[in-house]
Amino acid sequence: MTPRAWHILACILLVLATFAAFGEVRNHQFIHFDDVYYLTENPAVQEGLTPKSIIWAFTTTRAGNWTPLTWLSHLLDVQIFGMHPGGHHLTNLLFHIANSLLLFLWLQRATRSLGPAFLVAALFAWHPLHVEPVAWVAARKDVLSTFFWLLTMWAYLRYGERPEWGRYFLVVLCFTLGLMAKPMLVTLPLVLLLLDYWPLDRWASGRDRSLILEKLPLLALAAVFGMVTLYAQEKVGAVAPLGEIPLGSRIATALVAYVWYPLKMFWPTRLGILYPHPLEAIPLWQAPGAGLILTLVSILVAWRSRRYPYLLVGWLWYLITLLPVIGLVQVGNQAWADRYTYVPLIGLFIMLAWGARDLTASLPGARALRPLGAGLIFTALLILTIHQARYWRDSITLFEHTLAVTADNFVIHNNLGVALAKQGKTELAAPHLLEALRLDPFNARAQNKVGEELFAQGKMAEAAAKFQQASKLKPDWAEPYNNLGRVYAHDGQMDLAMAMFQKAIDLDLNFAPAYKNLGFALVSRGEKQKAVEMLTKAVELNPNDPEAHQILEDLKTRGND
Repeated sequence: MTPRAWHILACILLVLATFAAFGEVRNHQFIHFDDVYYLTENPAVQEGLTPKSIIWAFTTTRAGNWTPLTWLSHLLDVQIFGMHPGGHHLTNLLFHIANSLLLFLWLQRATRSLGPAFLVAALFAWHPLHVEPVAWVAARKDVLSTFFWLLTMWAYLRYGERPEWGRYFLVVLCFTLGLMAKPMLVTLPLVLLLLDYWPLDRWASGRDRSLILEKLPLLALAAVFGMVTLYAQEKVGAVAPLGEIPLGSRIATALVAYVWYPLKMFWPTRLGILYPHPLEAIPLWQAPGAGLILTLVSILVAWRSRRYPYLLVGWLWYLITLLPVIGLVQVGNQAWADRYTYVPLIGLFIMLAWGARDLTASLPGARALRPLGAGLIFTALLILTIHQARYWRDSITLFEHTLAVTADNFVIHNNLGVALAKQGKTELAAPHLLEALRLDPFNARAQNKVGEELFAQGKMAEAAAKFQQASKLKPDWAEPYNNLGRVYAHDGQMDLAMAMFQKAIDLDLNFAPAYKNLGFALVSRGEKQKAVEMLTKAVELNPNDPEAHQILEDLKTRGND
């Protein structure tokens, strides 16, 4: 076969095998963890592409990030597929396939090495650690931002071949779009500097200073987006205060994470949606041991870098690209996450692919052994990936699996309880909600959710106590105040109820349930004009609420009479 034929065959194999590994996600459901914030309980996204929703996408910091391009992709999905989860999952899969192809084609063109380039792309496409960003609709920002990461690399490759302002502008444009999908691209300018060393070999021209200078506009963009991201995360309370997780614990967790990810790369089992942060419970030996391993690998890589430059590039790629999510600035409850490996593992895959080629170069029969070894690895990965993807078919399956592979996971106990309660399985939900509270009695969301279950059971006094506790733990959160208002309204204390609904509105001007409940309370008081105002706002914020629609129409009809 000609080189071009091999090239086409490799692309076809990447597409078909990736679709075979992940195709089942088309039948999966939304997950009751972040999919809630992005889609299933997000009225703004459920409108689809409208002038109003587009403006919202560019102005919101919902979920603790400014990611307008990601929001636009969700809006477009809703416009095309509605709220059918299969279409949303398919979009993630198509981006993953596109990313795998872009990576393969870039490496093949930059290095002129078909075999190692395909090995890297196949490891990227079929690794079980990459199930999460593909099978989780809320992880759209990972596959979408990586798409623009790789487009930026392509634009930069063309710019390196013939430096022109037009080509440089394309680099800046792709980079900016990637940052608008997810700010994890802030490390990309440093990666481009690594690629100048290998495989682009631009350092050899003696233009080191100019190579750095041409990255300065990209670094400035990265700095701006980094500050915007910190602001957005602090605004929603996603960044853990330093006193909550001490700096020593953050450093220890980061060191362990840098070793944990490669271990999972080689042995990808017991994977879950969330691994609880150990806080200060990491064994004393682990952090120094991880630090020693990282130091030894770095020394070895530096020692062999002159002969094998891909080792240095791959290792630094891994270390640098993981920095934004390594936990020094702690966001969320997790210690580490599978989706965080989506870009960083490319560096380790490069080390493995080109290292395997050089290690086997002198072996007799290497041309036959390499495809055989690669085939065995690919088969194992595909089987593991198909198996792992099946855990993501619905919330309950995924959460039960995660509880089986993690310990003291209060977030997942809470989420499993919520998912079971939504299916009416209250008896099964209660133990998980109570366990979430036992593990973390200061969890406002768990307190609030237990209160909602008690409310559903008619235990108003107990429910009120939980809502009050939730509001004390998170006084800037609207939901428990709204729920407390529901308790007061049930007990006929309408003045107190209306005060709580108004408090919820004051805390969150876009919280539709509080407008609806305040509207209902005003109806009961005979204040129809104010009720119409509140219910109109509720319907505007959540057009998919049939109850608010019905009461509003009844009020308008009576008004006309």
